[in-house]
Amino acid sequence: MARPRTIDREKVLACAEQLVQRNGATALTLDAVAREAGITKGGLQYCFGSKDDLIAALIERWIVVFDTQVAQCRGTDTGPLSLVRAYVQACSRIDSAARARMVGMLVTLLQSPRHLARIKGWYARLLGYADGHAVEARQIRTMIFAAEGAFFLRSFGFVDMQDAEWKTVFADIQNLALPTQAGAT
Repeated sequence: MARPRTIDREKVLACAEQLVQRNGATALTLDAVAREAGITKGGLQYCFGSKDDLIAALIERWIVVFDTQVAQCRGTDTGPLSLVRAYVQACSRIDSAARARMVGMLVTLLQSPRHLARIKGWYARLLGYADGHAVEARQIRTMIFAAEGAFFLRSFGFVDMQDAEWKTVFADIQNLALPTQAGAT
């Protein structure tokens, strides 16, 4: 009979994120993650397989968490515009700890280009609603690019911005793209 799994995958992924956040992407090694999580390297490999598999799990975790936040913001409206409005709203709610985790993940991606395909696919799905020249497609594209630009500028420390200003930036993004729904966030 096989021994039951005793390693908490979520705890290990949280430890890996903390390691990257604290020490940078180059610190993401199996030895370092195992030490950070208080498990053996063999246990880590049993749980994830390889460093590449660990990175894939980190990416998937980030996508699932963010997509869940978007779904909560979206509610029951199924139109593409409501999806992008919810996306912008979810971006506006990202706190400093989540920003640091995401930046660490993005930097980690640079070490592992094969994982970029997963992120590209995620963005392609989102930007698929912005395909074409119709007014709604252009509004969707503008909202996505504006939200991503604000996120990256603040997250990488290129722009200092307090939380109150951050919220108004995202309200402005929605209002500029959709002036008929001004104030709706």
